[in-house]
Amino acid sequence: MENFEPKKLDRFKGRPSEAKKGRRKWVLLLGPFLLSLFLLIYFFVIPSTSPPPPAAPLASVTSSSPEPRLETIEGEVEEGNNLFQSLTEKNISPRWIDLVVSKLKSYVNFKKIKGGVYRFITNGKGELVKFIYEASPTEIYEIEKEARGYVVHRKEVSLETRLVKVVGEIRSSLFEAMDAVGEHDPLTVAFAEILAWEIDFHKDVREGDRFKVVVEKFYKGDQFVGYGTIHGVEYQRGERIITGIRYKDGYYNEKAISLRKAFLKAPLRFNRISSKFSKARLHPILGGLRPHLGVDYAAAPGTPIWAVADGTVTFCGGGDGFGNQIILRHRDGYTTYYSHLSSFGNGVRKGVKVRQKQVIGYVGSTGLSTGPHLDYRVAKDGRFRNPLKETYPTGLPIEKREMEAFHRSRDQILVWLQGESPFWKKMEKGEMAMVRVE
Repeated sequence: MENFEPKKLDRFKGRPSEAKKGRRKWVLLLGPFLLSLFLLIYFFVIPSTSPPPPAAPLASVTSSSPEPRLETIEGEVEEGNNLFQSLTEKNISPRWIDLVVSKLKSYVNFKKIKGGVYRFITNGKGELVKFIYEASPTEIYEIEKEARGYVVHRKEVSLETRLVKVVGEIRSSLFEAMDAVGEHDPLTVAFAEILAWEIDFHKDVREGDRFKVVVEKFYKGDQFVGYGTIHGVEYQRGERIITGIRYKDGYYNEKAISLRKAFLKAPLRFNRISSKFSKARLHPILGGLRPHLGVDYAAAPGTPIWAVADGTVTFCGGGDGFGNQIILRHRDGYTTYYSHLSSFGNGVRKGVKVRQKQVIGYVGSTGLSTGPHLDYRVAKDGRFRNPLKETYPTGLPIEKREMEAFHRSRDQILVWLQGESPFWKKMEKGEMAMVRVE
């Protein structure tokens, strides 16, 4: 009988698939671990082999050469002084003064300049780099060294044009009223000259009178430079309103009648009247009541006297109580007399024809006179008339073919004068061309 012993069975034998599954499990676990280890070593242990950044440009690492040192001397040419003297007072070398003056003399009349400011710029060696002379805000010259030597250039100045409405009221005089609204004498004089055939601003001005002006004003930045064209004016006293509209080279009222007449209202610009027309006054020298058939205009000696109308000189001389005197004969039987003159205008003599507003003489105190003034008289057909009350023929109307264009210009300006328009606006190039058609 055989011994029967049970055999030990191999637990894997007969189950090959389970063995393979075990090995696959270890591979799957080991793979991510090895990949993580590789990435850790690659990024944090192995030094980077990427190419170095490009070298910085030479200019960024080398220091720039220093700017040349410049010195500036600033000065002002005061009224009554001259540029040469002002530069000398700044201890500038005669060499450079002579150069500056010689370069500028072709552009600047040094005898007529009324001031100005300048800048004298030199390098470290004392050599002139640039000279800038500002004779006025719009007249600027620069001297610079170029390849051909020192050259002068006139600098272009950009100006802004504004159309402005000026409104004021008379308290004592037109000058004072213009000053009160911030305007200057050139506008006052220009305004009065436009209305010189309508108003004698020596005697017609009254407290409470009102005026308006539509005028171009030029600015350099915020700096006022000067006045341009006056496009419209208005003067009101009570119910009477005088309007002037610019068209071409003249001024017309709303009905297209020229403000320019055969006779001016006065033979002078602005001066106070020392004695108004009176048929009986106490003569300042001879005493007693003597007729004074004219108007005395007190004025500074040498003040120019205008011819009030076109005419012919019938007398030019002196020697009696009227001193130096001129008598003019005009159209329509009028004769005007100008007495106590200090001297006569250039070329004025008996028989010569003169034009309205031509200077025929200058205020003086010759003859029986207590001080400088003009004795002005008017006669018509041999009889003296009151110059302050005389009515002269009206001006001429615009030609019919111009009427339509004038009406367009008139309406445009009246909007400014009489409407609620702004008191100023910036003018663009070509604007107001309908008005300024010169």
